[in-house]
Amino acid sequence: MRRVIALAAVFAFAATAASAEKWTKFVDGQNGTEWSYDSDYTYKDQASGRVVVMQAVSKPASKLGPSGPGKPDGVGHVYAIDCAKKNLITVASYKPSVGLEIPAGWREATPRKASGPENEALLAAICPHEAHVPVR
Repeated sequence: MRRVIALAAVFAFAATAASAEKWTKFVDGQNGTEWSYDSDYTYKDQASGRVVVMQAVSKPASKLGPSGPGKPDGVGHVYAIDCAKKNLITVASYKPSVGLEIPAGWREATPRKASGPENEALLAAICPHEAHVPVR
């Protein structure tokens, strides 16, 4: 029985570690909002060459995030960034009432210029590390 409990504890720890979120704030927004990205979810997509990153909005005064999909306070997007061309594709978005679903054809979507303070700050935070993110 002790072995079963110990084994269950190991699997529970592994599951928690696999779903860990490491949020890094990259810019302050309006009205007390903050924007962060999840460095555990950031990677370079082998097929497209784009850096894929999950970002979330938070508002500490309202006890909102940052959190990932499936969390009661999780609100954000997944972007695929082309650092050289300074554009991005919105891969997916999520909020408490809408889970994260990555569409199969996201690589064929038309990129848009990464304009606006939040998008420009995201590129400034992510692109200097492009060579160091894992490739998947």
